[in-house]
Amino acid sequence: MRKTAGARVLRLSRMQELVEARGPLPINEAAQLLDVTAMTIRRDLAAADSPLTALGGYVLAATLPSGDRYSLDEASDQHAAHKRAACQRAAEWVHAHDSLFIDCGTTMVHFAEALPPDVPLSVVCYSTNIASILSRRPNTQLMLLGGLYHPSSASFLSDEGLHYLNRLGVSKAFISAGGLDSERGASCSNFHEVPVKQAAIRSASETFLVVDESKLGLLRPAFFSPLDAFAHIVVGGAPAPSLRKQFKDFPMTFAQPVAA
Repeated sequence: MRKTAGARVLRLSRMQELVEARGPLPINEAAQLLDVTAMTIRRDLAAADSPLTALGGYVLAATLPSGDRYSLDEASDQHAAHKRAACQRAAEWVHAHDSLFIDCGTTMVHFAEALPPDVPLSVVCYSTNIASILSRRPNTQLMLLGGLYHPSSASFLSDEGLHYLNRLGVSKAFISAGGLDSERGASCSNFHEVPVKQAAIRSASETFLVVDESKLGLLRPAFFSPLDAFAHIVVGGAPAPSLRKQFKDFPMTFAQPVAA
């Protein structure tokens, strides 16, 4: 028993090194590298003390407890409170049995956490941080689009995933952006996100853009949509009146953080 436990610790340590160096690791590849079966890898990952988890056929870092994650967000992101306010407001549009697309990005982590865990939902996503949150909710049917992993956004992209998304109809798509310009529209920093965002917008009956106030008036390198493509634009924070005026022709809702 002790030898088996020691071998498991060594395997977990090696997988943790690989995940930290390369990102999500296919379970079958991990099994080949460690000369064990895929079932052994899954048993290792299922242990309560495992620093890793299995999701969609990949080995991923386990999610931090929500309290720790919030403190890390606050320390590294001065806009976290505004993002959370926007996401909590946007989540009010979600109803039981909705089918959702949830975009990648740090804002969307707050949105996933704002969804009521007891409400039955179907969710399509392509980022590991969103999937890691929702995969633990028994009332959520989760579909994770796979493909080539992009560490900059913790997301996957593949032609197959895009084809699936183009064929799929969702009731609501919740999209993030790195910049909103009143004339040029919504943009982001990563070009690989553009085709996924555009496919989600096309496939959804209703689209929501969810951002914090710091994104208003900014232009990022990768344009993906005009602002009139969105039924609702939810903004966390209280932008200056002059900035609000630039966007007066668009369906914007503003959400303030709740005082502690």
